Formats: sequence, structure tokens, C-alpha cells
Amino acid sequence: MINKSQDWEELSREEAFRKYSRKIEKVTFKLPNGKETDFYIKKEGPAASVLALTSNNQVIIAKQYRPGPKKVLMELPGGFVDPNEAPEITMKRELLEETGYEGEVKLVTTCLDDAYSTMERYCFVATNCKKVKEIENGENEFTELVLVPLDEFKRILRSGQMTDVEVGFLGLDYLGLL
Repeated sequence: MINKSQDWEELSREEAFRKYSRKIEKVTFKLPNGKETDFYIKKEGPAASVLALTSNNQVIIAKQYRPGPKKVLMELPGGFVDPNEAPEITMKRELLEETGYEGEVKLVTTCLDDAYSTMERYCFVATNCKKVKEIENGENEFTELVLVPLDEFKRILRSGQMTDVEVGFLGLDYLGLL
């Protein structure tokens, strides 16, 4: 039995599914024990998400229905980084479109989405945010803006019942608000 982590040998890769900005690839690997097995990997580009706070430390949340868990979730603003667009520009645009707010945006770090995805998530914080316009929902977006007091946000974050939990914790830690 092999008890050492090591890279696997990729034998083949083919597209199994594609729709909208989603793509799934079937990847066959040769494992360290010599066996061959398939994995289905979400082929996704980079994304950006932001912990955005008003000047009185209310967290800016986009609340919307999500088809995976089949329920309305609280989400930190964000989205996929457009090709040829810097992640910080994407983040400022998404924050403005989804919430109508602007603020002082800073990169905290990047993190991986999950073990079966190629997505790298850029984690930002935005402070001193101010409302400057109304929400611009896209064709398939139906968001509600919610301002959440910091203590309540920490409770929601700890419950795990929202998206972008890692961005929330990383942002709070960066700002010294954990």
C-alpha cells in the first residue's frame, strides 16, 4: 500500500458537458498504485468575491435563489472574472451591479473552490461602501440587497448556510474583525 502523496499521471481528458459558462471534463488518471480511474472535473475560470462593509460595519449581501441547493441563499457579491479583465476590475463591477455599492476594494488572497474544480477564487474586502445606484440584475438574476449587522453576519457565516463562506472568514480575519 502506498501511503505517500504524489502527483498522478493524466492519461486522457475529454469534454463531457458544456452549457453557459459551465464545462465538465472527464479526466482519466493512472494512480500511484497503477490503477486507472476517471474523475469528472468542473473546468471553470477564475472568480472573484468580496466581503463588503458599509462605514458602520454592515455587511452587504446579495440574497437570491440558487438552483443547486434549491433555496434562497445569502451570498457575498461576486462572479466570474471576464477574459482580459483584471480580477479587481471584475470585483468592483460585480459589487456595483449586484448591490449598487462602491467602496475601497483590496485583494486579500486567492483560494481554491473545491478539489474537483479548476476555479481559483480571488478574495477581496471592500470598506467604507456607499450606495451610488440601483441593482442591475442580469437576465437570469433576481437579487435582493440585504444589509446585515456584523454580529449577525458572523452567526450566519458560522452556520455555513450561505455561499462564499471562505471569503467571509478570510475577509473578517484580514480586517481583524473575527
